Amino acid sequence: MTAHSTSAFSGYRFPDDVIALAVRWYLRFRLSYADLAELLAERGIHVDPSTIFDWVQQFTHRYQEAAPSRRRRVGQQWSIDETYIRIAGRWCYAFRAIDEDGQVIDVYVSPTRDTAAVTTFLTQAVESTEVTPTLATDRQSRALPASTRRSPA
Repeated sequence: MTAHSTSAFSGYRFPDDVIALAVRWYLRFRLSYADLAELLAERGIHVDPSTIFDWVQQFTHRYQEAAPSRRRRVGQQWSIDETYIRIAGRWCYAFRAIDEDGQVIDVYVSPTRDTAAVTTFLTQAVESTEVTPTLATDRQSRALPASTRRSPA
């Protein structure tokens, strides 16, 4: 038995963070399911709008129960991690940014693990939060290389 098998997301093909992000965006920004599918596709995650509908129906009550009375602003110090995952039989790299308070900022899935993928991920994360991190580290707590620390123009 793994930690994932006991989570609310067990039995779903997509990683927990992807499902949580899609539901959070739907609840926060009231986007259509097609718009959410498009936003996820821009991040390398191809999912049908009807699947997002199922996720929203399944997990909205959990968000309502867990929602704090006030939202916190995204922090200035981000931790970036990546993992190699299999989605629909294809191996991909999943990048994730978390701030110093443990909030998941963004998730991006890419077929490649290179500077272009990390730059795209960080650019989208900065644009969606309107926060430029003062420090971004990887999971070994080293500062990210300068090529991946660029601020979007």
